[in-house]
Amino acid sequence: MSEQNEELDLFRDMVLRFLEQEIEPHFEEWEKNHMMPREVWNTMGAAGLLLVDMPEEYGSAGASFDVTQMIMWEMSRLGYAGLATGYNIHANICAPYINNIGTEAQKAKWLPKMVSGEVVSAIGMTEPGAGSDLAALRTTAVKDGDEYVLNGSKVFITNGIHADLVIVCAKTDPKAGAKGISLFLVDTSLPGYSTGKKIEKIGQHSSDTAELFFSDLRVPADALLGEEGKGFVYLMEELPRERLGCSTQAVGAAQGALDLAAAYVQERQAFGQPIAKFQNTRFKLADVKTDIELSLALLEKNIAKFKQGKMTVDDAAVLKLATTEMQLRAVNDCLQMFGGYGYTVEYPISRFYVDARIQTIYAGSSEIMKEVISRGIVGR
Repeated sequence: MSEQNEELDLFRDMVLRFLEQEIEPHFEEWEKNHMMPREVWNTMGAAGLLLVDMPEEYGSAGASFDVTQMIMWEMSRLGYAGLATGYNIHANICAPYINNIGTEAQKAKWLPKMVSGEVVSAIGMTEPGAGSDLAALRTTAVKDGDEYVLNGSKVFITNGIHADLVIVCAKTDPKAGAKGISLFLVDTSLPGYSTGKKIEKIGQHSSDTAELFFSDLRVPADALLGEEGKGFVYLMEELPRERLGCSTQAVGAAQGALDLAAAYVQERQAFGQPIAKFQNTRFKLADVKTDIELSLALLEKNIAKFKQGKMTVDDAAVLKLATTEMQLRAVNDCLQMFGGYGYTVEYPISRFYVDARIQTIYAGSSEIMKEVISRGIVGR
C-alpha cells in the first residue's frame, strides 16, 4: 500500500505543478473563448499525463488506475471541469475501450498517439433521438466488401471538434435492437466525416462539444472494434469505469467548492464579524463536509472493487447517482455563502456551480441511474 501511496504522491506533485504552470495562467481565457486550444493535448502528452495507466509498451507510464482518477480529481478540485471532462473521455474511457477490446494492430496504431496527444479521442454514442436508450440508435454501418459504410449523426460529443479518432456506436443489424450494435474506430480525416459548429453550453465552456455527421463514410473492415453485434455488451462492460470517472470529478469538484467557501467565509464580514462565526454558515460547512466524506467513502469502495474486477453496473449507478447529486447540493450551498458575489463570474465559485449541472445528465442521467438501481432490487 505504501508503494502505491508513494506513486500517487509523486504523480500528484507533478500534476499540481503542471496545472499551475500550464493551465492556471490560461484557463480564464479559454473559458472566455469557449474553447481549449488543440495543443493543450500535446502539452499534456509531453508531460506524461495522458493514458497513465495503459500498458508501458504503448509509451504509457504504466501507472496504477488510481493515478488516472487522481489527475481528474485535481483538475476538478481546482475548477478546471471542462478540462477534466475532456480528459475523462480521452484517457479514462476511450483508451480502455481500445486496450480491452482492440486487436494488437489497433492498439499499436492508436494508443501511442493517444499517449503523446498526437491523437485526441472521443466516443460517439448519443444521437438527437437516442440518449440513454442506446437500442434506439439510428446511425448505421453497412458491410460492403472489405469496408463498412457509415451513415448517421451524433450529438453532445465531448472532444468532438478536436477529435482525430472517434469510437462510433452504429447499427450493423437494424432489426436486432441492442444486439445489432457494433463499435468502430473512425479516423476523422476520412471523407464523409464532418462536424457541426461547437455546441454552446451553460458551463464547461472550455471543453469542446460537437455534433458529428457521417455521410457514406467508408471505414476498412479492420476498423471494427471487437466483434460485430457485441457493441452493447462492450458498452455495458465499460460503463462502470466511465461512471466512476464522473464520480471522481464530482467529489473532487465538491471539495474544491468547499475549499473556496471555507476561505471566503473567514474573510467576509457581516454585522461586525466574519460570517464564519454565524451558526448557519458553520452548520452548512459541516453538512457539505459530511456529504463529501460519505461520497468519498463510496468512491474509494468502488475504486477498490473496480481494481478487483468486481464493480457492477448496479454499483456504478449507485455511485454516480449519489456523488453527482451530492455535487449539485454542495456547490449550491457553497455558492450561497458568497451572497451576491457568488452570482458573478469574477468569483470562481460561480463556475463550479454551472460546470456541475451537466454531471447528473451525461454518462447516464440520475433518472436512468434510479431505473438501473430499481431493476436490481425488484426487476423490470
